[in-house]
Amino acid sequence: MSASPPAVLGRLLRSAEKLSLGAVWCGGALTLASVFLIGFDVVARKFFGFTTGGADELSGYAFAISTSWALAFVVLQRGNVRVDVLYQLLPVRVAALLDWISLVALAVFMVILTYYASFVAETSWLQSSAANTPLGTPLWVPQGLWVIGLAWMCVVLTLMLIRASTALVTGDLATIKVLCGVRSSEEEALDEATAGERMVRGEIA
Repeated sequence: MSASPPAVLGRLLRSAEKLSLGAVWCGGALTLASVFLIGFDVVARKFFGFTTGGADELSGYAFAISTSWALAFVVLQRGNVRVDVLYQLLPVRVAALLDWISLVALAVFMVILTYYASFVAETSWLQSSAANTPLGTPLWVPQGLWVIGLAWMCVVLTLMLIRASTALVTGDLATIKVLCGVRSSEEEALDEATAGERMVRGEIA
């Protein structure tokens, strides 16, 4: 017996979350590497009178890439910022509709951003553009890695939007809340408590 569409979407979203977590780790490693490079450059300049050159440039690329690669995981964890002053006071159905609308708005924004970002990267590739720095970095390389993160965000948002739309049509308001609703203070407190317990057990640093 074949699985239902919501079940298939649920599995796809879980797989997307694992891939997104891997992307976050890669972005974090990239950021950490740039920190070490800047630290080494500062020490070398101060005590040995030379510089590696390009540390500031490479750290800028690392920041942009790691940020775009983290976007999908953030939205899957409902970590994106939303103003919820009135949200908590609204009826459940109205709140669910606003959750869906906010997801649509975010998806539209990301598609537009990704389109123009890919245009920039493509232009750099076609024109063989390079940074006006001693490194002369081919700009399509960092721009392309940046666009990959944005494109993956669009893929994840598409999956989320299909699942949320299905839930909205069927009246599954709980799924909409779990998928794209604003995190309550109780949920945040529970997550912090869970993280604290894991830290005490030595599972996380």
